Amino acid sequence: MSASPRAQDRPGDPCAFVIFGVSGDLAKRKLLPALYNLRANGLLPPSLAVIGVARREYSHQQFREIMRKEIREFATQALDENLWAAMEKSLYFCQGDFNDPATFQRLAVLLHDAEVAHATRGNVLFYLATPPENFAEIVQQVHAAGLSRAETAWRRFIIEKPFGRDLASARALNTELHRHLDESQIYRIDHYLGKETVQNIMALRFSNGFLEPVWNRRYVDHMQITVAESIGVENRGNYYETAGVVRDMLQNHMLQLMALVAMEPPISFQGEEVRNERVKVLNAIHPLEDGQLDAKAVRGQYGPGVTGGQPAAGYRSEPRVSPDSNTETYAAVKLEVDNWRWSGVPFYLRSGKRLVRRDTEIMIQFRRPPLLLFRETDCERIEPNRLILHIQPEEGINLRIHAKKPGPALHLATVNLDFNYTDFGPTPAATGYERLIYDATTGDTTLFHREDMVDASWRIVTPLLEAWAATRAPDFPNYAAGSWGPSAADDLLARGGRGWWNPNSAAH
Repeated sequence: MSASPRAQDRPGDPCAFVIFGVSGDLAKRKLLPALYNLRANGLLPPSLAVIGVARREYSHQQFREIMRKEIREFATQALDENLWAAMEKSLYFCQGDFNDPATFQRLAVLLHDAEVAHATRGNVLFYLATPPENFAEIVQQVHAAGLSRAETAWRRFIIEKPFGRDLASARALNTELHRHLDESQIYRIDHYLGKETVQNIMALRFSNGFLEPVWNRRYVDHMQITVAESIGVENRGNYYETAGVVRDMLQNHMLQLMALVAMEPPISFQGEEVRNERVKVLNAIHPLEDGQLDAKAVRGQYGPGVTGGQPAAGYRSEPRVSPDSNTETYAAVKLEVDNWRWSGVPFYLRSGKRLVRRDTEIMIQFRRPPLLLFRETDCERIEPNRLILHIQPEEGINLRIHAKKPGPALHLATVNLDFNYTDFGPTPAATGYERLIYDATTGDTTLFHREDMVDASWRIVTPLLEAWAATRAPDFPNYAAGSWGPSAADDLLARGGRGWWNPNSAAH
């Protein structure tokens, strides 16, 4: 298996980095700090210009002053004033509406000036940090201004989720994008795939000879993927009412995590080879069809409760939420991969708001060993071995094995073999966007969604969304804030003789 050059090998290509929607939260909280972190680690090219595009009216100097204030507030590491001063000189602002051709003519002038002043070589990375309704319009305007392609340079477009609301709208969006762009120019970003432990899944599986032979239906009993959030919807009621947890988490982040843990070994770490294997997993997952929903899917909505020792309101009492909302804030599903490796192995995915704690984990539970040797001991019931990948808030790997306790009698105990990324020494906090932005500047597509991957993931969940939209949940709200979700989710696993692995401090 060959490997492509990774982030530690070279800085990204010279380019202009254009951020549409630069005045929004994503730009100031994630993109700007990520760019600073990349520069601090020597992974941004010296030949770089950053151009922000928004409707507000700023001069270049006013924009730089605003960015200086925001980087001081949102930087994830101590700010080196000299380093920032050098970066600040490459910041520019382009004012205008996204549907106004004049905006893109001004942008064309700025890109030409940046190429002369900063030696960007005509390469441009467009980042659409905007609501999804602007995606097609911006791409069309960029194309109309003659900026979507260049003979001797690359032009790439990073597009934030959501990629549609269902299968039909996702296909319609891709059709619009492809009117002006090749698929190779489109980088559909998923910040979950930028997390260190997620990137480490392939290294863990394919560089350790003892794991890959047991990574299959003969040895794995089942897998669980949990994305738990302790917060509610906060001030995003308008968005969440139209999204829900299936669109917000399950369709994108969680299915991609599942594809990474379930995929076959690629023939290389080249982007297309890895993406080919991920999409094969998605295509092998049975859709959540209406007649199977009672046995394979659970929805929930949080009511009043207690989180962090403080009273918490129910979802229907949140700002900008309907008092009789039918929107799910929790979902748990049982998925099956119909291929040779995973036939008969259930994958349980769950995500919810206002749960006990914030935690994202992947738990692989192995089959129990034969117990013939332990019939005459007190060890007749042995806990299964589990491999747990902690993704957030702390990143690490935990393997739970069995060992004999010291003493004359045969008593077994569960032992945790722990690895935490802090074992490598202190590292500056990151936003999760650094690796993805860097990869886009080098043309590495490994961690980005391809059109067929988006299509496959919507194919899986669209029947579920349609069925839930067509019928009101009779028991909403059905779990208290500060709990692990509705009791029906426990029943989902209990029917197979299993139970949820609930992340907790002791397990870490």
